[in-house]
Formats: sequence, C-alpha cells, structure tokens
Amino acid sequence: MLSIKSLDIATLHAAYQQGELTPATLIDQLLAQADTHGKEPAWITRLTREQLEPYLKRLEGESPQTLPLYGIPFAMKDNIDLAGIPTTAGSPAYAYTPTENAFVVQQLIDAGAIPMGKTNLDQFATGLVGERALEVYGTPANAFDPTLVPGGSSSGSAVVTAAGMVSFALGTDTAGSGRVPACFHNLYGVKPSLGLLSTRGVVPACATLDTISLFALTADDGAKLLAITAAYDDQCAWSRQHNFAVHGKRFGKAPTAFRFGVPLESQWQTDAAYTQGMHLAIAELESLGGEKVELDCSPLLAAARLLYEGPWVAERYHVIRELMASTPEAVHPVTFQITQGGATPLAVDAFDARYKLAEYKRQADALISQVDVMLSPTTVTHPTKAEVAADPIGVNSRLGTWTNFMNLLDYSALAVPVGFSERNLPVGVTLFGPVFADLTLLSLARALEAHLMLPLGATGVKHPALAELPVSTQDGSMELVVCGAHLQGLPLNHQLTERGGVLVSTTQSAPRYKLFALAGGPPKRPAMLRDDNGQAIDVEVWRLPIETMGSFLAGIPAPLGLGQVELADGSWKCGFICTTGALNEGCEAEDITEFGGWRGWLASQS
Repeated sequence: MLSIKSLDIATLHAAYQQGELTPATLIDQLLAQADTHGKEPAWITRLTREQLEPYLKRLEGESPQTLPLYGIPFAMKDNIDLAGIPTTAGSPAYAYTPTENAFVVQQLIDAGAIPMGKTNLDQFATGLVGERALEVYGTPANAFDPTLVPGGSSSGSAVVTAAGMVSFALGTDTAGSGRVPACFHNLYGVKPSLGLLSTRGVVPACATLDTISLFALTADDGAKLLAITAAYDDQCAWSRQHNFAVHGKRFGKAPTAFRFGVPLESQWQTDAAYTQGMHLAIAELESLGGEKVELDCSPLLAAARLLYEGPWVAERYHVIRELMASTPEAVHPVTFQITQGGATPLAVDAFDARYKLAEYKRQADALISQVDVMLSPTTVTHPTKAEVAADPIGVNSRLGTWTNFMNLLDYSALAVPVGFSERNLPVGVTLFGPVFADLTLLSLARALEAHLMLPLGATGVKHPALAELPVSTQDGSMELVVCGAHLQGLPLNHQLTERGGVLVSTTQSAPRYKLFALAGGPPKRPAMLRDDNGQAIDVEVWRLPIETMGSFLAGIPAPLGLGQVELADGSWKCGFICTTGALNEGCEAEDITEFGGWRGWLASQS
C-alpha cells in the first residue's frame, strides 16, 4: 500500500518538502504495488529498480524548489522513445531500441520526473477503442469497469494514471487518441496545439497531424506539464515557435464574463450519460459567468469525416508499409485493414481532400470566432469490449465524432471531467479553440474543477484543496466597438481575427449617433459622430488582447480615431469615432445614418 493516497504533483511535493516521503521510498512502494498486481497489460515495459536508479541518483541534492517535477513518476506510450528501452509501437517485429530520449521525455527528466515505463496502445496509434493490441501484450482493462473499453489509442497511459500507478502519462493524439481514454478515466486530457510539443522521438501515425498528449489528474498538473514541455525544437520539422507571453496568455483565473459556443443539440449524437454531461457542463459554465451561444457545427463534423480519406490514411500506410509487406502477421488485423486503404489513393485524391478541408476550415474558423471558447462532447458513448468485438470499425468511428476534426482544423483541445453517470462511470466534455488557445482552455477547466472537485482518476481519492491562482490572461484584453469594414465577414475583419480578436456581441449604439461614409477604401470608410439628432447604429463589440492593440491602431487612417462610444444598454466602450471638426476640414463625407448601419448602406449600393 502506498503511504500517500494522491499522486498529484502538489500533494507529492508537499510530502517531499515536509520530509514525509522521498522519491526513492515512493518508487519502491510503486514497484511493490505493481508486484502484487502481477502482469498488467496496461504496460508493455516496466522499468526495474536497477533501471530506475540513475533517475533517482540524478535527484540527489535537488528538491521541489530546484526542479519543478522533482520525484514525480510518469509513464509514456510505447510509441515515444525512452533511451535504452525498446520502442515497439505495439509490434515486436517493428521494435527498435533508441539511444536518445524523445525531446519531450528529456525535458521531463531534466525537470526531475522519473520514467516508470512504457504503456500499451492501439497498435501504431490507430484506433480510439484500446482493443487493437496484439495478444502478446494483452488488452488493458478499463480502470472503472473491465467489461468496457479503456479507450485508445493511448489506452495504457490513461489506465496507469487513473489507477494511481503514476502521477501523469504521455500519450499521442492524432484523432482523439488522448482525449477519448482521458474521458473514459476521469482525467484531464491535454491535446496541445500542433507543433507546440515536439514530436521528435515519436513513431508517427500521421506526421502532419500528430501531437504528444498529456494525461493529468488535475488542471494544475496539466498546466505545469505543458509549461515544461511546450518548447520549440529546432530539430523537429513539425515544431512551431510560439510564446504565450507575447499574446498575454498565461494559466490563471478564468474570466468572469465570456461567450462559449455549443453545437446544436441535434448534432451531439450522445447517449443519455454524455447528454447529461453536456447539460451539466453548460450549467456550470453559465454559473461561472459564461453566455451560451448555440452554433451549427456542420463544418466541424464534415471535416471529421475526412480523416480516413485520402492523404491521412496514406500517411499511416507510409509508416508501416514495409512491415505490412514483409511481415503482415505482425500487424493487428483491424489495423492492417484500415491502413491498407492508404496504399491505393491517387495523388489527385489527396488534393481533393485538402481542398475540401481548406473550405471546411474557412467555415469553421468563422464559426468559432464568434465565441471565446467552444464546448463539445468528447465522445458520444462508452462501448463494451463485446460491442467493439462485434463491430470494430463502426464503433470506433462513432467515438471519433467530436475528436477527429481537431488536428485537421489546427485547433487546441482539452478533455475535461465533469461528473459520473448513474452507473458511476466518468462523464466528460471537451473545451476547444483556435491554435495556441491551450492556456485559455486550461484556465477555464480549472474554474470548472474548483466547482466540481471530483475524486482523482479511478482511485476514489478526494480532490485536494486548490491553491490560489493569478488573475487570468483574459483580463489583459480590451473591447472595441466596430461599425464598418471590420464587421464580421467584411473585408477588414481579418485585422481583428489575426490579432486574436473574438466577437463579443452584435448590438447597436445608443440612439445619439450619425454615420458617415468617408472617401478611402474599401470602398469607403465609416465614421460615427455623436449627435443628439442621430439614431441607433448597428455595431459589433470585439475583444482583443491588449498586446495586439498597438499594431491595430497604427493602421487606422486619419481622420478616424478611437474614443468612447455609448451603446444601447447605456455602457460606454472604446470604438471608432470621428470629430465634427474633422468632417469640416475638406473631408468628403456622405451622411448614411438613414440606413441604420454599414451593412444597410452596402446593401443599398448593390
């Protein structure tokens, strides 16, 4: 038995600091606990005490004050390299022994974490069920109910974290392989933005879509792990440079007012438990100050259906085609069947799929730009092992309904636990947003966590108290009233969206403004002038990070400027205005107030 109940990072570090525990003692207890369980199919390789000794020795003279992950045990999916330990990707015939750690693994070890071993998976990370492992490894049992699937493809990583064998685990996520098993195990499943975590040292599934994912017991742990691993790797072709601080992003308290998008309920396709989970999450977000905005998510669902067409199945085939040709029996039958489809598409098929995706992304980006964050189901049901055995491909496809599109559309996503069903099984949802919105998602998830305080994983351990956090990133923003070509869908709107702008509301000014069309493009410029003889003008309110406001203002031509605009509800916000003097200084101006707004005037010109 462990001398400490919870393996979350804060609890372990407190025990280390108070002298109640040492990393060596914890590791010995974890090894002894593993011995009592015997062979556990969630693991492919568990490190011995002798193999763990160098990692423990490296901690001598260190502490939680010097190393952020001092003495924290973790696991990694067996398609991620750990030096000196075979990487199998779920196939002994494919296995190799790396001489170096994967880039992300090295960051974790440098931070003081202790790798306990390599975990089982759907072979070659192809699947969402966790049932596509070879007989030699066995299939992991769901930590809550062994008759149910564990979820995949990162099945073992979810099981060992939820069961209290490690503090956190690494998985990979191409189409939901981190989020689905996290949902099935009451865990936070961080699906980082593409390129935020290096994939050097990872066996690819679809190299253009793959990301390492994080399984964590708490949102705080997820944020800490992301802060350590989200580093640019100049030796990884897929790594992308990004500095959250430049955009005013940090993990902290959620905003007190925000808009969250929700798919039309007719699109959820969820069973009763997951429908209940969505309604619970909606109610919780509203209680935190969120405004629900229902959106038709057809472009997202259409993009999801592209995943197993053309180029992305061909990418999977690219990785293992030689093994399939030389040793077909080394590939799981279902994995073989799916991957073989990548051998035949023509190059033109790949372009057809890319063109479709480009259009879906255009539509999807416009859709989610209306809100601060999106909420969706993580998955739609939790099937039994028997159901998957009867229909291995069809059931798997259903599980990816709300996960398959995320990486295709270059979005960040986070699986969040929200409760338990009548059968006492975990129920979760997903928060998602544009690329590099990762910390915004974690901040909002942390606020939900503070309300719900669910037990940790499958251990039944009570959630520890949460520490106070700094004010959220979103407090570093300001709202801007626009009335012309910057309105959504019009030619200059991109100047807002490319700076991280989010539409807050569509409203009107107070009934005390006149609207003018000034010379200049495109095709003319709007100017609002406060006038007691004016009327209400149609406007939009957008929220922008303060850090991007300077570059936006630099592009505003005279005689326009920013000032305070009174809205219909009596509030005052920063917006485009023009002074009377400016209009009298030889400025060509057409009074278009009678049209009620810029769109009305544009309609009159057509």
